[in-house]
Amino acid sequence: MARPRIVITGLGGVCALGTDVAAIWDAMRAGRSGIGPLTTVPLHDLKVNTGAEIKTLPEHGIEHRRLVTMDRFSLLAVIAAREAAAQAGLGIDENNTRRVGAVIGAGVAGWETIEDNYRGILLDGRPRANIFSVPRAMTGAPAGQVSMDLGLRGPVYGVTSACSTANHSISSAVDQLLLGRADVMLAGGTEAPLVWGILKGWEALRVLAKETCRPFSADREGLVIGEGAGVVVLETLDHALARGATILAEYAGAGMSADATDIVAPTVDGPTNAIRNCLEDAGLAPEDVDYVNAHGTGTKANDQIETQAIRGAFGAAADRLSVSSTKSMHGHCLGATAAIELIACVKAITDGVVPPTANYREADPACDLDVTPNAARQREIRAAISNSFAFGGTNATVAVKAYRP
Repeated sequence: MARPRIVITGLGGVCALGTDVAAIWDAMRAGRSGIGPLTTVPLHDLKVNTGAEIKTLPEHGIEHRRLVTMDRFSLLAVIAAREAAAQAGLGIDENNTRRVGAVIGAGVAGWETIEDNYRGILLDGRPRANIFSVPRAMTGAPAGQVSMDLGLRGPVYGVTSACSTANHSISSAVDQLLLGRADVMLAGGTEAPLVWGILKGWEALRVLAKETCRPFSADREGLVIGEGAGVVVLETLDHALARGATILAEYAGAGMSADATDIVAPTVDGPTNAIRNCLEDAGLAPEDVDYVNAHGTGTKANDQIETQAIRGAFGAAADRLSVSSTKSMHGHCLGATAAIELIACVKAITDGVVPPTANYREADPACDLDVTPNAARQREIRAAISNSFAFGGTNATVAVKAYRP
């Protein structure tokens, strides 16, 4: 028995490139980077002061009594979810609220809240923590806040798996649809890690770029941390057609794997297996895929290993692939990044445009794919995949394709 088809009917996003999907996609197509010196957060003694920050949030109209219960990562999730729901034309009422849910993940936790409490108590001598510290900081908070904001009473929960979080969230949301527990699911990820404590931790790992992110370029020097959120609306095809929704793309499948070797050092086999599993689940042959939004963090090891994984999974078809890393523009948004990158995949399909790998300067023989350097390219995209590989060796790849009735 064929499984129900799942389609995407709404997109929402906010990151350094813009505060809605139209602005984000416009910047991606132009190869315009949102990376630069951090200006909105206290840097204290950080040696690296480069990031991909949201300079100004859009007007959201959330009343103060609710806003004080929300960490920044929850606020970003609500902004993205509202946009996705609006594009999908979702009307939530008593007739359908129990059939609409959300899976919104985060790679870490509410670091804005944690930072404020630590500095306030340990350095400023405050006698107590913020009364909403726990509900603000918990990893499941964004999913709960989205459900309250939109009135969703179906399956609602959070997922966390570091940099693979959003792809795991999307795959998990699809499972709820396939199991018949919901008709519509909002899914994605969010992250607000631009605070001193978490940046200090990344600084200690010695993987941060001092200037900018140059994925696949021979002179790349590391990743750049960004903030943001991305949400997609997923629903069964029958439900979308019945309500007359505009279908943007079709969810094709997902593949997951684990390295089972090291907490930080990646392997080639793990990512290769995730891509292969995705192609199999999606029923796609390697030659059916035209675009890969790469994990492409800009570190020496990651980009070389991903190149090997793509070649291992696609074989000879790898030479005709268009590949790019949009992290070169929006930075590495950790738990949110795969959702922002899935937006890039959907827009690539609908517009027939491959977004570029920005900031590229020198060819690296160990990264010998067509990485779409610096300038977008017109191309029909029949199917696209988004790779996400995380600390802990958890890998997740999601495939989408052009919708055909």
